[in-house]
Amino acid sequence: MRNCGKTFALWDAGGIVGAGETQLTGDVRAAAELAMKESDLVLFVVDGQDGLNPMDHELARLVRKLHKPVLLLVNKIDDPKHQPRVDEFSALGFENVFPISAAHGRGVPELLEAIDNFLPASQIKSQTSNLKHPIAAAILGRPNAGKSSLINALLRDPRTIVSEIPGTTRDAVDIEYEREGKRYLFTDTAGIRARSKHSSSVEVFSVMRAEKTITRGDICVLVIDAAEGIKAQDRRIAALIQKARKACVIALNKWDLVRTHRKQRQTMEDAIANARTELFFIDYAPVLVTSALTGEYADRIFKMIERIRRAARAHIGTGKLNRALRAAFAANPPPMAKGKRLKLFYATQSSGDQSREFAPPEIVLFVNSPRLLTQPFARFLEAKIRELEPYPGLPILLTCRARTERHSERNGSPARIRGIPQ
Repeated sequence: MRNCGKTFALWDAGGIVGAGETQLTGDVRAAAELAMKESDLVLFVVDGQDGLNPMDHELARLVRKLHKPVLLLVNKIDDPKHQPRVDEFSALGFENVFPISAAHGRGVPELLEAIDNFLPASQIKSQTSNLKHPIAAAILGRPNAGKSSLINALLRDPRTIVSEIPGTTRDAVDIEYEREGKRYLFTDTAGIRARSKHSSSVEVFSVMRAEKTITRGDICVLVIDAAEGIKAQDRRIAALIQKARKACVIALNKWDLVRTHRKQRQTMEDAIANARTELFFIDYAPVLVTSALTGEYADRIFKMIERIRRAARAHIGTGKLNRALRAAFAANPPPMAKGKRLKLFYATQSSGDQSREFAPPEIVLFVNSPRLLTQPFARFLEAKIRELEPYPGLPILLTCRARTERHSERNGSPARIRGIPQ
């Protein structure tokens, strides 16, 4: 988050409950305590409408043990006449008390100014000096596929809440991580299930946020429960990724439940082959097996992300590309459509979006009529292009531009055509 030109990380911890808590709420509490220990400033939020309660006193004792600066935020003070409600929270003994209304933004500017004053100067310098954007990886999948567990395995840190209850993660949660000099931003999304099975409006909005996360991410990691196999909803999520034309890795999780002591390699190859068959429409995505529980093969995901990042910088020479595509047209001519056949005059690889590390390669085809390019023939051309450059994990964008044969002969030099505006 950025405030007055200064950057800081904001941890949104789960609500903490007291005695009689379940395993899930106990995990939430543990994660919140970890967040407080690693933070430089604690924002202690209380409910101004409900008033002071015993749980507030218990949390106040917990926060004071940390010996860190604390800002007490009395929320739901939506109107100046609610100000007297703030006074009873003075019993908690915190010096810095801020009446706010999260719903209406009341008191937020003053709060941001106070946060700015409490930020350590050294931290501000280190964060603002490193402006390189992290690799944004969206972790997607059905409920209980093991998305949160996989992030914990990648980070080797129980930072996300893991539970056997499907749908534990109701919102998209961003987690920053640095490994071998590279910065990552993992987004743990809500499990996406069929819309007809949504149990509440909260879940509907959770799915909407997960879908937006696909657009926001640089690369998507589709987590599939290998023990259950690929379901219809896995295919729907893969279709969302494919439609968004995003880089992708498929992780077959819970390998510890699938593997056998004998013929382990064959079992792995069969699982990967089955995934490729079921998700044929996103065949550019590499398939890996992993176990979030044991951490087995989890590091391969980092290696694959780096491999895809390098592949996004690959460029096919214009001469090489045109020779291969002309040979493909000659060996397998496009189908006739209303008495016409697709003709290729020239092809070149666009320079693409230089600001995106995982931008898919775009091949521009100058043809007689873009409408003559059928989907099957486009997939045939993509396969031929991948023989030149595999582009693992990346979709290939084919862009057709209409040109007449006479125009192409007159303006067909590589330098002239490459300079045509995109």
